[in-house]
Amino acid sequence: MTTPLVSLQAPKDVDLDYIDSELRQIWQTYTGNSEGLAATRASTFSFLVYEPEQTQPLLAALGFYTGPVDGIAGPRTTSAIRGAQKEYGFEVTGVSNSDLLARLQQEYETIEAEGKVNLRDQSILKQYSPDGEGAGMADAIASVNPCRIITLCPTTGEDRGVKAQVSAYCPVNKRSSTSLICCEYISVTGVSSALERIGGVISELMIPDLPKYVWWKAGIDTDYSLFQRLRSECDRLIIDSSTFVEPTAELERIAQFITQDTPIIDLNWARIAPWQELTAEAFDPPERRSAIWEVDEVTVDYEKGNKTQALMYLGWLASRLNWQPVAYSNETGDYDITKIKFLSSEGKEINTELAGIPLADWGDILGDLISLKLSSTNLQADCCTVLCSNTTGCMRMEAGGGAQACRIQQVTSLADQDTEHLLSQQLQGGGKDTLYQESMDVTAQILALRN
Repeated sequence: MTTPLVSLQAPKDVDLDYIDSELRQIWQTYTGNSEGLAATRASTFSFLVYEPEQTQPLLAALGFYTGPVDGIAGPRTTSAIRGAQKEYGFEVTGVSNSDLLARLQQEYETIEAEGKVNLRDQSILKQYSPDGEGAGMADAIASVNPCRIITLCPTTGEDRGVKAQVSAYCPVNKRSSTSLICCEYISVTGVSSALERIGGVISELMIPDLPKYVWWKAGIDTDYSLFQRLRSECDRLIIDSSTFVEPTAELERIAQFITQDTPIIDLNWARIAPWQELTAEAFDPPERRSAIWEVDEVTVDYEKGNKTQALMYLGWLASRLNWQPVAYSNETGDYDITKIKFLSSEGKEINTELAGIPLADWGDILGDLISLKLSSTNLQADCCTVLCSNTTGCMRMEAGGGAQACRIQQVTSLADQDTEHLLSQQLQGGGKDTLYQESMDVTAQILALRN
């Protein structure tokens, strides 16, 4: 349920150089509402969101664009825009505008109604609905953590510099008897090159001496100077690997950032916590603790389209059991099958398989785990464990047969794993996630074998 807000200042266009003075004036002129409440500026942290407009993902869904959704109006984006303009009878300029965007949205809605949108494109487009006028996800964050929220909205139109807006809202649930604790919103819109030009100004918009969080809702382009600047200056970089267009390549880049001591929050890592907890729980009983070392066969099923959850789960399991990855192979088709071989510290061979399963009923998160099975070639070992998110998943794992009796458990509802809940939860945490770092270290070793 959305938290009610008190508006101190509706979105107001301002000159970029006067953002701070405009915000100060809001607080100086606000004298309280009819109840005599005063407004207090929040001083928790700065939260910057980089969120491209819908043009690139729409062009991709309609077959015009094959590059990363990064908000950068580069040659591939320009070529895709030209193709769409020619196809739909617009003047061919290579520069987008509101009329073209509206037509792209209309064409997408048509193919979606006809059931012609694939899983990846639908998932990607869900991510790009920028918060307008301080609404949506930003309000959800602010209602729990009143802060300064800065939204960067790269566009693919003409380079006319940047447009800035400021506003201020107060979540009613953050009131005391005499005051409201309020949030400041700053929105900056322009093409990627214009945002790069004002990179220093963007950095200065984040409040000094307070934590700085950057949520990068786009593809990871290590050559983009604005990304490099914000990555180096933030206290925590927030990503969601379920939205990666090139999952394995981008996950590999994230693993490299971790080795460079960049603090990362991956919301998709948090989604596999129930699977990790139930795996650990399965081997917690005293009579079963030693059986974990007998496991030498692992199968993980996930929704086809993004294998980051499956890779991170396997990286976590291998890091806990000290397995070293030694071989990697992948076969694509109706099923996306990845086979990874490990060696234990004693030289024992462990064979694992990640299977991307095509589903007719897609979930909200691309690549969610469906089921997994841990077992052993030693038929006397009491280690067989099956976890699943639904009956079909369990049935597939059980259909594998074998003489071992398996411990079967169903992962409980993941209703609390939505992006809004996870993001708010992560923002309240602090420090480095050592378990994530160690797991990603092994995941990086796995991905290195691809080459």
